[in-house]
Amino acid sequence: MTINRRNFLKATLSGAAMAVGSTAIASCTGKPAETSAEATAQPKAAGIQYNSAAQLNLSLQEGVAPGESLNEKLDFMEKNGVVGLEPGGGNLAARVDEFKQALNGRNIKISAICAGFKGFILSTDPAVRKQCMDTMKEIIAAAGELGSTGVIIVPAFNNQVPVMPHTMETRDFLCEQFNEMGNFAKEHGTTVIFEPLNRKECFYLRQVADAASICRDINNPGVRCMGDFWHMTWEETSDMGAFISAGEYLQHVHVASRKRRSMPGEDGDADNYVNGFKGLKAIGYNKFVSFECGCQSEDRAAAVVNALNLLRKQWEEA
Repeated sequence: MTINRRNFLKATLSGAAMAVGSTAIASCTGKPAETSAEATAQPKAAGIQYNSAAQLNLSLQEGVAPGESLNEKLDFMEKNGVVGLEPGGGNLAARVDEFKQALNGRNIKISAICAGFKGFILSTDPAVRKQCMDTMKEIIAAAGELGSTGVIIVPAFNNQVPVMPHTMETRDFLCEQFNEMGNFAKEHGTTVIFEPLNRKECFYLRQVADAASICRDINNPGVRCMGDFWHMTWEETSDMGAFISAGEYLQHVHVASRKRRSMPGEDGDADNYVNGFKGLKAIGYNKFVSFECGCQSEDRAAAVVNALNLLRKQWEEA
């Protein structure tokens, strides 16, 4: 048999499923893990039931939610069962009271904070790195006040230069910087969240497993990672494998259509998230799945409702 990346991953996932347990194998394949009468007699053995903590908590970025004002957006979300709001990090500190007042009495929480920092942490210029650290800490402090799950950060985009080389020394430096950031996040009751991107957007950190391995090496509860179905479309051989590889370090998930980064469902049959949802169920994921996407339809509200229904349906299928 020719050894290639896909075959290797399949074999690796089989081993991972064995580690989770025979029920995990049953849930991933849809078949009983064993053929004995005892095994097949177990209730719902073919379903994913080995981690009951898993829950689909849907979130919308502030710019995705329909509505002219923040309260209009929140009214729409509440009406359609959306329980998370993902604001941008720019000027977040000045908006803390606004968000607190708007969310008071609602069944909606702040999910993650999407970036908003200045500079970048892998710059060769110490002043640019300091700008990144300082502005991230401002956003982290505000995120903590709002009870956010964390602040999303990308170490470097392709257009951010001059940048440190892709070496072990750079990785070690990244770990040191994020350990400092993670300690600050812990003090404020939140986290910093690595986001892997596809290779067209960043040269460094493109797969969920890479981000999770950095979290593992830093070994700081204030440092976590995320997966984005859009970027995963181009970089992962298996959505399920990517999420299982992250395990306890997975803090947030982004979702978009898989061809045009539009509203889920607007790219037709390509918009299938079942495999990824199986991975989320396998690790007991119960944080947020948040929309980061555009919209092709002139009726944004209808498109969002259709997308919410699609994700709920596919979660059940998983």
